[in-house]
Amino acid sequence: MKLLHIDTANQPLSVSVSDGIEVLAEFNSAKKINHSITLMPAIEYVMTYAGLQMSDLEGIVVSKGPGSYTGLRIGVTTAKTLAYTLNIPLYAVSSLKALAATVRMHEFLLVPVIDARRDAIYTGIYRYKGIHIETIKEDSYMTIDELNDYLKVQHLPYMFLGMDAIKLKDQLKGPYFYCIPRSVEMRRLIDTTQDAVDVHTFEPTYLRISEAERNWLNNQD
Repeated sequence: MKLLHIDTANQPLSVSVSDGIEVLAEFNSAKKINHSITLMPAIEYVMTYAGLQMSDLEGIVVSKGPGSYTGLRIGVTTAKTLAYTLNIPLYAVSSLKALAATVRMHEFLLVPVIDARRDAIYTGIYRYKGIHIETIKEDSYMTIDELNDYLKVQHLPYMFLGMDAIKLKDQLKGPYFYCIPRSVEMRRLIDTTQDAVDVHTFEPTYLRISEAERNWLNNQD
């Protein structure tokens, strides 16, 4: 099944094309550039490199969040538009689980972190069992202290993952590993027979309201 994968949930941009287990083409960059400018050229690049037309695609896979509000809206809107236009299924994957899937460390609990500012993070906890990655703790919005306290009582070693793990290394209590998303890993996290989402109603997973919404609510008091 020929799939286009899109991850714009945070600063890194990752776009790829796969056919079954085969990776046909991928583009990954952590450079800080507006996704609204770079996403479509990246899609055109991987499609051309893979030797495919858009009409050859059989599904779109997108990272659903959590992450940057702007990045998520760009990626999800593009994915929904393509899936609707091409009349093909749309699949959605946690951006945290997708990040964890890039690091095959069986001996650790994998703890991807995304900076949510104000000493808070988005995080989930995952673990590889053989070739499969299991969710140990669902994606959450929490303070860094809450995460440190939670991990302190776990009975397995753990590893913080991601660009923001390096950025927050002085606050996170434990080892860290730099990695960026590889969107092609999302193909292993979906079941194409049952995981499609409704292209009309699907929305990103933000896990918290935006600052503008918080300010608006505060002004209603």
